[in-house]
Amino acid sequence: MGQQRLRARYREEGITSVLTDERLLARFAAVREQFGLPTRFPDEVMAAAEAVAVAPVEWPERDETGIPFITIDPPGSMDLDQAVHIERSGEGFRVRYAIAYLPAFVAPGGAIDIEAQVRGQTIYAPDQRTPLHPAPVSEDAASLLPDRVRPAYIWDMHVEPDGQGSAVSVYRALVRSVDRFDYEQVQAMIDAGTSDERVALLKEVGERRIAFEQRRGGASLPMPEQEVIRDVDGHFVLGFRPPLAAEEWNAQISLMTGMAAAELMVGARIGVLRTLPAPRPEALERFRREAKALGIRWPEGMTYGAFLRSLDRSDPKHLALIYDATGLFRGSSYVVFDGELPPAPEHGALAAIYAHVTAPLRRLVDRYGLAIAEAISQGHPVPAWASAGLADLPEIMARTSKVAHGVERACTDAVEAAVLSQFVGQLFDAAVVDNSEHGRWVIQLTHPAVVAQAATAIRVQNGDRVTARLVRADVPTGLVRFEIIERVGSID
Repeated sequence: MGQQRLRARYREEGITSVLTDERLLARFAAVREQFGLPTRFPDEVMAAAEAVAVAPVEWPERDETGIPFITIDPPGSMDLDQAVHIERSGEGFRVRYAIAYLPAFVAPGGAIDIEAQVRGQTIYAPDQRTPLHPAPVSEDAASLLPDRVRPAYIWDMHVEPDGQGSAVSVYRALVRSVDRFDYEQVQAMIDAGTSDERVALLKEVGERRIAFEQRRGGASLPMPEQEVIRDVDGHFVLGFRPPLAAEEWNAQISLMTGMAAAELMVGARIGVLRTLPAPRPEALERFRREAKALGIRWPEGMTYGAFLRSLDRSDPKHLALIYDATGLFRGSSYVVFDGELPPAPEHGALAAIYAHVTAPLRRLVDRYGLAIAEAISQGHPVPAWASAGLADLPEIMARTSKVAHGVERACTDAVEAAVLSQFVGQLFDAAVVDNSEHGRWVIQLTHPAVVAQAATAIRVQNGDRVTARLVRADVPTGLVRFEIIERVGSID
């Protein structure tokens, strides 16, 4: 039902679906082969997964199955990393965040661990995914599925009325989630004024955390999120996913947990951080000049994070500025340390130190961060396997992130080409959103949800509304090309 609702909403927004055909499936397979993705788990890895699914390596003694956790994930997800429970505590809030406890199923140096070191993270394509862990672990035994007892790390956090976190404890325990929601269900419940505080308080805490983020100077980029999904009819649906407030409120809980983990690691001088350089003053000044050139007012005293939140992705000039702002968010990496703190530990977009710890079923680095943070919180020595494996993590994650981004882009290009292939020679309304290499511009179509390169013989600027002719749409290569033929509206 979740995908049906999503498809219906996309249809209302004028978003296009394309029938599954052999060309498209062949292209997805070719992309996986191009990037060297494995087609299956080795027999010894599957055997190990099936064995630990019924006889875990270890099992927490503490029992917290009485806490009515809920999960909030995309429709159809089976690898559920997190479950949350929120309640009032004095004038603030108590947030308990359960995260899948993989050491119960992944023995250091064992077959599952060795394979995970190679894969690094789950890689997604529209027709299938290449998972980090075998399904008996990631979609069953370790997944926080409803009404099943599962081992977990519980992050017990206090949030002050102003949104700031003031206390955290991390421990291992058994949990049982009792309700499974997707983002649309949560949004609908909150909009309807639900009396279920576990859901209603997500908005309250999320909004206070967003306000706290703005006060400390954090920023999030409202980039349109292009998405390809396969619906229940076997069609691939291409669209800019409409944002839901519930997704950001939920993301704030994850971000808060990552910040708490980073503080634990920095305090103990061991761990792995997710870092991003803060925008350089000259980059911010250039961005201000671009905003002025586009005719977009940046109020005096407004932080760049608050300014980014004010941009309207439906306005072509704002959209061009959003694309330009991607230059402020470059250089993310993982930094490991054991003894001496890294020289630049902050995540510039968050204006805080931050660590990835909330997706261990899908991202290798999180398993290490979780084990380290829990040991620090409990006053125990960091597990030897976790400290010994730190040094290799930045290379593994950088290598596999490059593959993940490459696969996602190549598959989306193929779907764009399939959607457009019947319209070669026709005209489309578009907005000029960026300069590109090789003398072309980047345009975003009004409909369908396509971002592509375009040549032009006429003068254009970022933020212009234009008419563009489709000159090529090739599914086997995913190549789409336009030619800008007319400026419809320009910057005042």
